[in-house]
Amino acid sequence: MRFVDEARINVKAGDGGRGCVAFLRQKFRPLGGPSGGDGGDGGSVILEATTRASTLLDLKFNRHYRADRGQHGGGSDRHGKNGEDMIISVPLGTLVYDDKTGELLGDMIDDEQHLIIAQGGIGGRGNARFATATRQAPRHAQPGRPGDERWVRLELKLLADVGLVGFPNAGKSTLIRKVSHSRAKVADYPFTTLVPNLGVVPYADDRSFVIADVPGLIEGASEGAGLGHQFLRHIERTRVLVVLVESLGEKTPGEAFTILMNELNKHEPALLDRPRIVCLNKCDLIDEETIELCLDELKQAGATETMTLSALSGNGTESLVHKIAQLLRSQSPDGQLDY
Repeated sequence: MRFVDEARINVKAGDGGRGCVAFLRQKFRPLGGPSGGDGGDGGSVILEATTRASTLLDLKFNRHYRADRGQHGGGSDRHGKNGEDMIISVPLGTLVYDDKTGELLGDMIDDEQHLIIAQGGIGGRGNARFATATRQAPRHAQPGRPGDERWVRLELKLLADVGLVGFPNAGKSTLIRKVSHSRAKVADYPFTTLVPNLGVVPYADDRSFVIADVPGLIEGASEGAGLGHQFLRHIERTRVLVVLVESLGEKTPGEAFTILMNELNKHEPALLDRPRIVCLNKCDLIDEETIELCLDELKQAGATETMTLSALSGNGTESLVHKIAQLLRSQSPDGQLDY
């Protein structure tokens, strides 16, 4: 399935039905009076957050959504039928904006959460509603009110506890496959990861946390270079960052760390205040002396919490999971993981 995290849609709620002008005409009730019923209310357009959706793909190509209008009122005080609501499913983590004003209309973070983005029009009142002691035969009724219409912009930000960032080929996909049930694509070339991946990492006592792997960042990603700039938003909600740097990459570990921090800062400065763990990956390919030199360089570059691991062999991954769980617990009021 193609991953789409942005969409722009036009929504139109149903118009209210017209009120009816009618008079009761029965054989034994010559003075029956007005009997025009009210029009029905128009249906609303409603967003529903659901775990069954993982992308905005459907909304990218189906851009127009209409709810049913209310039926007109009838004689004999018959009320017009209300229009059916239009329900649109979106993934958890979808932000909803008014496309014209930029106003944030809602943040869809809970399963089965509902948000009305276009309110249906109210049905008009029939002439029976206007009868008074002094005006017993009104000959007018109200038209139904039009339903709301607007363009809405949808932006998906994945819900995850941990964000995994690093250069292309740093080993992020290998790591997420090793520690979770994710089946992220792994290959020996840059930009193997083309879309964000989510993985559920099991932990002790039947607990787990969610980790997000985004496409590799390169220098200038926040300005549009490479692929990562499209997906930086997906780490904005994370509570812990895991920064993965190679021990034998084109750039030294310290250089890679500095570039990654600069890109995160340009995108969202608050990300630098997030608890983070800097992991030196592919340590099975270098000796102990080189590992120490790499760790010293990372500390000089500003990395305070560092670990060594080999995502391929799994060495160090258990310690990483334990450390992540500790950081997540420290941010929870009850000291427990949320999942």
